[in-house]
Amino acid sequence: MKIELQKIKICDVVNGYKDSAEEGVVAYGGKLDVRPKYQREFVYKPEQRDEVIKTVMRGYPDKNAYFPLNTMYWLKTDDAHYEVIDGQQRTISICQYVNGDFSINEKYFHSLTETEREYIRDYPLQIYICEGSDKERLEWFEIINTAGEVLTKQELRNANYTGPWLSDAKVKFSKTGCAAYHLANDGGALVSGSPIRQEYLETALNWISRRDYGEEKPAEYMSQHQNNTDATELWQYFQDVIAWVRKTFPNHRKEMAHVNWGELYNEYKDKKLSATKLEAEVKKLMQDEDVTKKSGIYPYVLTGNEWELSIRAFTDKMKRETYERQDGICPFCKKKYDILEMEADHITPWHEGGKTTAENCQMLCKQDNRTKSGR
Repeated sequence: MKIELQKIKICDVVNGYKDSAEEGVVAYGGKLDVRPKYQREFVYKPEQRDEVIKTVMRGYPDKNAYFPLNTMYWLKTDDAHYEVIDGQQRTISICQYVNGDFSINEKYFHSLTETEREYIRDYPLQIYICEGSDKERLEWFEIINTAGEVLTKQELRNANYTGPWLSDAKVKFSKTGCAAYHLANDGGALVSGSPIRQEYLETALNWISRRDYGEEKPAEYMSQHQNNTDATELWQYFQDVIAWVRKTFPNHRKEMAHVNWGELYNEYKDKKLSATKLEAEVKKLMQDEDVTKKSGIYPYVLTGNEWELSIRAFTDKMKRETYERQDGICPFCKKKYDILEMEADHITPWHEGGKTTAENCQMLCKQDNRTKSGR
């Protein structure tokens, strides 16, 4: 890849700046694609955005002492056009400020003195212009984004599987207020995370790839469908999962946002289930103080896997009291052990109504406890 460092003034970069939301962002006289398809949405917090402008102004008023902003990278796509491969967040922050979209210390760009405005306009951004193949571009994109605002795994996948499928998937899953967000939150959140950080898209991909491949392989699914004209299959599947959850568990609770619904849907969508009976069991378990992972209740009532619940463990105090009460003797093999050679066990198992209390605790030698538990 050919790389050349250039210094381009802010006034030239912001020229022709236009943010068309889902349609993209352009600048540099319309020649710069600020947000290519594989890039993330604008995610800077206000304080991060403000710090970009404060860095630009740090050397004011001496133009011979500009305080350098971190280097940016542009890809030259043809003789007259470029796209940002690193620096989107900083570029948009600068353009928004000069455009009058926000103020710093109650001062908008137009409120500054002419000398201050001129200082910002003339500020030289250090930009590496890169030329190379698509493969080189994507490899470079991953390398330079290992620092700074860390990319999520899904954002990196987006860089490797650009195409019509991804463009349509991002409209449905990756925009602020996108269709997936409204669907999953209408009646209570069933998915956690942020659409613009690609977490809704990643969730949907994890679910459907489990259906297709038996395990979470989002990259494989994206690769297989990369050149599809749209992401209709993924969107329909996501709608089916959400509809099944609303029907099966109609009473919403906040813990539902942290359940792997796709895995449960894939396994139980064709089974006859009673929403009334399931709700009664969920309600009972929600009140059980021994259940420390409340989100695990939903898979538990379907699978019966007790480990989903993270049953409350006996405290060290309970273990010591029980050990002393037993004089260190295992009630199964009748041999005496050091406390470190023993493990706490429910006398009456939790699933039979036993609680994690001192009265229901017994200390067994490790061998007997594991034999009893079938481990």
